[in-house]
Amino acid sequence: MKGEHTCPRCRSAVRAPGLWSSAWRCDAHGDVQPVAPPRLPTPDQLQQIKEHAHVPVWLPWPLPAGWLVTGVTYAGDELTGARASVIACTGPNRMGGVGEMIIVAEEPGIGLGASYAGIDGPDPGPDMAETPCHAKVDAAGHPTPLWWIEAGENRTAYVGAAGGVWLWTVLWPESADLLMLDGLTLLDARDARTELDLPLGALSPRL
Repeated sequence: MKGEHTCPRCRSAVRAPGLWSSAWRCDAHGDVQPVAPPRLPTPDQLQQIKEHAHVPVWLPWPLPAGWLVTGVTYAGDELTGARASVIACTGPNRMGGVGEMIIVAEEPGIGLGASYAGIDGPDPGPDMAETPCHAKVDAAGHPTPLWWIEAGENRTAYVGAAGGVWLWTVLWPESADLLMLDGLTLLDARDARTELDLPLGALSPRL
């Protein structure tokens, strides 16, 4: 993919590997897994990510009524493969207006999900699972608990674990979290046996 790569934690531009280092580097956060420029998930684009992903590529499937897929990106490079994957969706908010949702699967320490949620630190707090879960999704056939976390302005965020890595769902505005009451079903796009005919919308500015 061409375009500027960014830091998963602060979204600033990162320096590419050079003679003295094989890592991508952020001035604020050191060595990071670079986030690729977002794209719409055309069949070719989605196939490229699926082939290189070391984490699930979660897709709400079937999509909620009226919702569209509005972007995809990942953290990683050609050498490391995708260590985090991101799918964005947009659709009607039951409370009026437009709702937006971003779903992230990532290895610990990447920090991309936390960045979308608007919180400090790369990972959720250690005491998260000591309280009852606040929502559940079906992730590749497995009931998966998610915990609400205090997120940034005008959004709501849930996080849990699926496929051995973090699973984040971040929704804008806060009222869009009514979508979680429906019990989302998530498909790992890597497991799709046929080409997915995704209804696409305009590229999400959240990415």
